[in-house]
Order: sequence, then C-alpha cells, then structure tokens
Amino acid sequence: MEKNYAVKQFGSWNNVEGKVFLGEALGLTGAQLSVQKLAPQEDAPFLHAHKRHEEVYLILSGKGEYQVDGEVFPVGEGTLIRVAPAGVRALRNTGDEPLVMCCIQYQAGSFGEADDFMVDGTIINEPVKW
Repeated sequence: MEKNYAVKQFGSWNNVEGKVFLGEALGLTGAQLSVQKLAPQEDAPFLHAHKRHEEVYLILSGKGEYQVDGEVFPVGEGTLIRVAPAGVRALRNTGDEPLVMCCIQYQAGSFGEADDFMVDGTIINEPVKW
C-alpha cells in the first residue's frame, strides 16, 4: 500500500550542501521545495524571475540581504518573503555564518481566494492517538 506521506531528514541544517530540490524525494505534486545553504559572503549567482510561479522564502538560519526589483532589504532567521512571479530576485549571505533558506515554489493564484484553503480540507472527528 502506498503511503500518504514522505519524510526527508537532514539531521541538521549544517548537513545541507548547496541547493537541494526536494520535489521528487517527497513526491510533491503541486509545488517544488528546495533548501539551500550559502557560505559566508556567498550570493546567488544570478537574478531570476518566473512566468507562472510564485515563491515563498523562509530564512532558517544566518543573515543576509534579499533583493526584489532592485530593492534590497535585510533578512535573518525567521524572515519570510513572498515574491510574485515577475519579481526579479536574488539572495546573498552578508554574515560570518552559513545562511540556510527554504524556498517553496507553486503556481500563482492556484488557491483562489485567500480564505479558501479549508474548502478542500476535512476535519476528522477522532481523537489523536500518539
């Protein structure tokens, strides 16, 4: 029987090397997910934008600067950034420690209304058994 979930263990964000795409490893069907570790003073090698895909970046550790459409702002652990498809973007580590980020990429507008997410959900009336 096929499982309804998949798990990927890094053990520690220190074990991430470069950029790791996780869509295939986790069996993702509606999004792409990646984690990336930038060494101190390392930056993304290019600016990029998308045609249809919106991205959410989560800064998991470290500090740096993020650029969207020429605007540069500081980021650090706990920062979340949403970028529309056309936003021209890049990230750089400005710190002395590695910067680790997670990027979730999905088709813009795929959820419809912002409060529409539970229309597809079902609450199961059973106690959780641990």
